[in-house]
Amino acid sequence: MAEKKSQVVQAEVAPPVADDETDEFEFTMRGFGPELEAYQVILRPLVTEKGTHQSTRYNSYPFEVNKLADKEQIRAAVEELFHVRVTKVRTMNRVGKQRRYKGRMGKLGDWKKAVVSLHKDDHLEFF
Repeated sequence: MAEKKSQVVQAEVAPPVADDETDEFEFTMRGFGPELEAYQVILRPLVTEKGTHQSTRYNSYPFEVNKLADKEQIRAAVEELFHVRVTKVRTMNRVGKQRRYKGRMGKLGDWKKAVVSLHKDDHLEFF
């Protein structure tokens, strides 16, 4: 199966702009990193006891997301894939655990977790 390669976008720095009242220059940064599709941002929902409790009580849903995705990309992906309104996105980078395999120590991969809070009228049914 042919995989779709994402394009890497270079960070573009706008030329310095002089403010009329002061002589200070202001630089503006634009986003950088690969452009990810919605299905590349959200990898899977995390169905755990804590996640189920958050979904019923606080209307927040945890997902495993791409490590390169930022909060704006996660918000847009959830809104596009599930047709809901997102109010808040919290992210955390999780460090992989050490595991023993055939007498040797190994390490699971690092991953990124996002907890997405939805509008009070919206719900996801798979939790």
